[in-house]
Amino acid sequence: MALRTAARLFALGCAALTGGATAQIGLPPVRLPPLSTPALTSPIGQTAAGAASLDTVALTSLRRTTGEQLIRQNRQLIEADPNGEPMLRGELVALDLSAKALERILAAGFVRVSEQPPDGADTRIDVLRAPHGMSTRRALRQLRDLESAAVFDYDHVYSESASAADAVTSMAGSEGIAAAPDGERIRNVRVGLIDGGVQLAHSVFHGASIEVSGCDGRAVPSAHGTAIASLLIGDAAAFHGAAPGARLYAADVYCGRPTGGAVDAIVAAFGWLHANQVAVINISLVGPDNQILRQVVKQIIARGHIVVAAVGNDGPAAPPLYPAAYPDVVGVTAVDAHRRALIEAERGSQVEFAAPGADMIAASYPDGYSIVRGTSFAAPLVAGLLAPRLMAPDPEGARLAIASLARDAIHLGASGRDATYGLGLVAEKLRVAPDIIQVRRE
Repeated sequence: MALRTAARLFALGCAALTGGATAQIGLPPVRLPPLSTPALTSPIGQTAAGAASLDTVALTSLRRTTGEQLIRQNRQLIEADPNGEPMLRGELVALDLSAKALERILAAGFVRVSEQPPDGADTRIDVLRAPHGMSTRRALRQLRDLESAAVFDYDHVYSESASAADAVTSMAGSEGIAAAPDGERIRNVRVGLIDGGVQLAHSVFHGASIEVSGCDGRAVPSAHGTAIASLLIGDAAAFHGAAPGARLYAADVYCGRPTGGAVDAIVAAFGWLHANQVAVINISLVGPDNQILRQVVKQIIARGHIVVAAVGNDGPAAPPLYPAAYPDVVGVTAVDAHRRALIEAERGSQVEFAAPGADMIAASYPDGYSIVRGTSFAAPLVAGLLAPRLMAPDPEGARLAIASLARDAIHLGASGRDATYGLGLVAEKLRVAPDIIQVRRE
């Protein structure tokens, strides 16, 4: 028990003391001042000895602990669902309500907070506020009683799927780093990102084509979103993402708000990406099963998109996390430089591919590079490899693209597809090791 407590407190303490660390342990992005680091140190759990010291119970409970902290700090806005998962207080989400159904719901005292138009698709989402004095749980029960044929659920809040055992270390900036030659760029490829905001001014995105959505036109960069975007399309002399030169469509679903990452924002992001015909979509977010999100992901895949998602870092014995565990989502786990699955990575039938997710760097906020660890950082490498294989949404094309990547995979586990590595390891050559960039010394 002492080991479990020590591991949990050590991980929390390291996260609290490092620049951009809040994003790394699953809370919505909060800007923290960067700390100077005179020397590069390995993240917790980076070595075999360190990994062995991590307790899987502590890993599982850390995401729940940070969720509880989010609720405590924002009680007027966020509460726990019956399973302890964060959700927006007093808000419910409805899928494709008929006009008559909506009329009956409003007559019962509910208020429509917002409506998301189809954006060229055939899906509509209504966000409803519970009648005054009615609890969120009771409100959901009443909605389901009023319209038993409709789909309702809580407006859950999803967190970023970086590792709980991650210590971010600031590295040297990119002075003198030049863009890669034009011949190395991928032309006419689109790839989507649902995450926190991207630091567009980061030198790794110099010359990149990036379309952004969310936050009412405001730029709200985050550490997590910047790192994931760099692994997708980053392009510098010493650092390249999986698809440098591709056009990135980045939807910010956090916007620096404690209520960021809610279902309605994620659904809006999917709608925007569908409207722009972005075929491959990376989402390194995790949370509970939600009936609205389940249906929207099912529809977006049926329209020919590939959804790539991190499987999460709650540990090998933890229940599945979503959206990675939804049918036909490409769930991605992470391995270290020795091809070992990260001890914190989830296992199960949702794992389709493994990719590098430790002993590597990504762009940090506001500039420079950081050591990263977690399934979050493996998923964009897979998405970047899939994007050139599927230029436009197409169900059969999506199937062939995934099959093509599977043929390139290095099989690591038991015979056939297995719960640890899925179909095998891809993107191994895309890992950028920490020693490739000179460490800043104060």
